Amino acid sequence: MRLPRTGKVPFGGDYNPEQWPEPVWQQDYRLFDRARIDLVTLGVFAWAQTQPAPDVYDFTLLDRIVDRATAEGRMICLATGTAAHPAWLARAHPEVTRTDFEGRRHRFGQRHNSCPSSPVFRRLATELARRVAARYAGNPSIVAWHVGNEYGGACYCDRCAAGFRDWLRLRYGTLDALNEAWYTTFWSHTFTGWDQIEPPSALTEHWRGPDHTAFQGITLDYLRFMSDAMLATFLDEKAAIRESSPDVPVTTNFMGMYRPIDYHRWAPHLDFASWDNYPPDDSSPSWMALTHDLMRGLKDGQPFWLMEQTPSHTACRDVNPLKRPGVLRLWSWQAVAHGADAVLFFQLRASRGASEKYHGAVIGHAGRSDTRVFREVAQLGAEFERLGAATLGARTPARVALLFDWDSWWALELSDGPSRLVRYQQLVLAYHRALWDAGVDVDVVAVTAELSRYDVVVAPALHLLKGDVAGRLAEVAGRGGSVLTTFLSGRVDENDNAFLMDVPGPLAELMGVRVDEWDARGPEFVNPVLLGSGADRVEVAGRLVFELVIPEGAETVGTYQADFYAGTPAVTRNAYGAGDGWYVATGLDQAGVSWVVRRVLDRHHLIGPYPDVPDLETAVRVAGDGTRLQFLLNHRAEPVEVTARAGAVDLLTGDRVEAGGPVTLAARGVLVLREDS
Repeated sequence: MRLPRTGKVPFGGDYNPEQWPEPVWQQDYRLFDRARIDLVTLGVFAWAQTQPAPDVYDFTLLDRIVDRATAEGRMICLATGTAAHPAWLARAHPEVTRTDFEGRRHRFGQRHNSCPSSPVFRRLATELARRVAARYAGNPSIVAWHVGNEYGGACYCDRCAAGFRDWLRLRYGTLDALNEAWYTTFWSHTFTGWDQIEPPSALTEHWRGPDHTAFQGITLDYLRFMSDAMLATFLDEKAAIRESSPDVPVTTNFMGMYRPIDYHRWAPHLDFASWDNYPPDDSSPSWMALTHDLMRGLKDGQPFWLMEQTPSHTACRDVNPLKRPGVLRLWSWQAVAHGADAVLFFQLRASRGASEKYHGAVIGHAGRSDTRVFREVAQLGAEFERLGAATLGARTPARVALLFDWDSWWALELSDGPSRLVRYQQLVLAYHRALWDAGVDVDVVAVTAELSRYDVVVAPALHLLKGDVAGRLAEVAGRGGSVLTTFLSGRVDENDNAFLMDVPGPLAELMGVRVDEWDARGPEFVNPVLLGSGADRVEVAGRLVFELVIPEGAETVGTYQADFYAGTPAVTRNAYGAGDGWYVATGLDQAGVSWVVRRVLDRHHLIGPYPDVPDLETAVRVAGDGTRLQFLLNHRAEPVEVTARAGAVDLLTGDRVEAGGPVTLAARGVLVLREDS
């Protein structure tokens, strides 16, 4: 694991001087100085300029761009330029473009339009990466290599079909094993030759859309294959870079909770993780916190880079709200609080034309420095300058893990039952939101992660069980920890075949329950759930799926209040070894999820310092020398006052905070407190 060598949090972002005459560059760098922008990401979409014809490489423009950034004293994240192939390539080799889910062969256009199985695309992309790295590897300003950009775009062409068959041979070895895994005795699907296998698409196994498939096992494997196929193109370019640049770290920018690609499969091959933060709206701090935690968890807690965020608004959505005053700063510090070692923007200067001309930028079309956005960027740049290296490499001391699993995500949403309305991401968000509200530091990790350092493991909708995860969860509870899981967990094996045992399958002993049957209803239907007893009693709503639970050792914590199963368990707790297993059998509303999560946390004394102050986020990072850094982030539009839990110094202002004294955060305010040792 390698992180770029920088003396502070790099601050800057995507810069495209190839779109502008050189006099504009001079203006840009003057403005970069004012905003303390010290890193530029260059050449992300430079393929057409750098290779204008099949056997022609022209580095004249890129040389000037790199030389200028170097002369201006900027750190450089240099891209291979392969994020979108040029028109001449598609014209000369039409097979490089994708075939989509409906079976349509694409022509040249857009981006994410390259077939990952195309030998021509892979050869030429790799050669461009090789030449870019060889030309600039000796430049000490280059602190990171950036391969591709926001990988995506599945392909269903004949080459991908052949690649899929090769991938299946490696995975299963024999057709007998494949037929067993895919349960092909159903609907006369038994394959007697590898060449009979087709990619699952609108022309083969699917109806109504990508999530409606007759054979979940086939589609699940194609999702795995396509993720691996795109990874192979990244690995080609990384290997080419390594020929001349063995020490500079290599990354590519992920897209957070991006369903098509399993980032856990990719993570071991990146030197450091990076991602682009474009939340679904302008009021999603808990969504961003979950995604930051996921990105940090990809590399066993290693810090990541925030590679892109908009300084103001996006341009790709039907409605593109503006970040309110202070939000740019607040969300940037939130990223640092959760493990970011770089804060970068898309874009530094606004494009004049095409689809992103209205996308937010540090410098707008008029090139002004007196805009609100520019002033906020400059303020943030000055704060990072004052911060220095204080947060670089600092880790999050989490004692709670939340399991996030692409296989479970895919399998759950491909399933024909019991409800297509259950969305994996929304369920995970609800449980992470409960942890976030409670002020808990959380590692979001793969099901293969080492769990021995955690006191609590939360695993919402752990639908597909693979490897030894059930046994490792039992070990957590056995040594005194708590494991929390939910309805639709423990249903299928790694091939998406049902376990021939009571639900929740291999988790049943840990949870102390069996699910006898289950009910599913529309979103308008509510079955109230009564949680707790006595003064702790509260009624919340259950929706979508209602599992009928029979305790087999577990105690009942919450009960359904309606329908023929009124009075039966909806939430249970099972003593297991020195710990316990909690099972939530229905889709509780946020109040219900939070009630359960806080009971689990309370047993381990893990609830944060300000759990009853809404939208006040807390996070901790610990530096290599043991210095403890506490972040307080006020996501409210009005000030909030709390009591300091420890003596500390605010690294952004130098102000002293005394233990037990008042601490006031302005509206959307931020404190970065270095606690007394």
